[in-house]
Amino acid sequence: MRLALVCVVSLFLSLSSSLADSVPDRKGWQVAPTDKTYQALVDDLKTSIKAHEMLLVTQASASAGAKGRGLTIPGNRVIGVYRNDYAVRMLEASVAAGIEAPIRFYVTENSDGTATLSWKTPSFVFAPYFDDGGEALETLAAELDLVFLSIAEGAVAAR
Repeated sequence: MRLALVCVVSLFLSLSSSLADSVPDRKGWQVAPTDKTYQALVDDLKTSIKAHEMLLVTQASASAGAKGRGLTIPGNRVIGVYRNDYAVRMLEASVAAGIEAPIRFYVTENSDGTATLSWKTPSFVFAPYFDDGGEALETLAAELDLVFLSIAEGAVAAR
């Protein structure tokens, strides 16, 4: 199983390298700068989540909250994504890992009017629970790495 996980992670890294630009290196993160506006990227992310048969289960935006208080700050939105069949498999492997669901995307507005999509890979998010969840959780995380990468690629693709 470890060999299969290594193969999936290698594929994931080779596919995701096209998304990265010259951005700070944050362990476990994938970062995809775009030429899209903040709202366009938020909308395209929501569309891609649905197209990949996942669910948007949470969202929060400090910029929307600030706007309600009469303040203007750069756009930011955290979007939690998951699906019940993945949740059931995760909990069967490790109840403790349940604290990490849903896994989140982060859309941020840049000073030049463009937006960036970031996320922690599911394998990174679930790594602290691999001893508890074993092969089942490792397999699930590797599957979700590819799902999240596909969602991101769909969201950042040119319109």
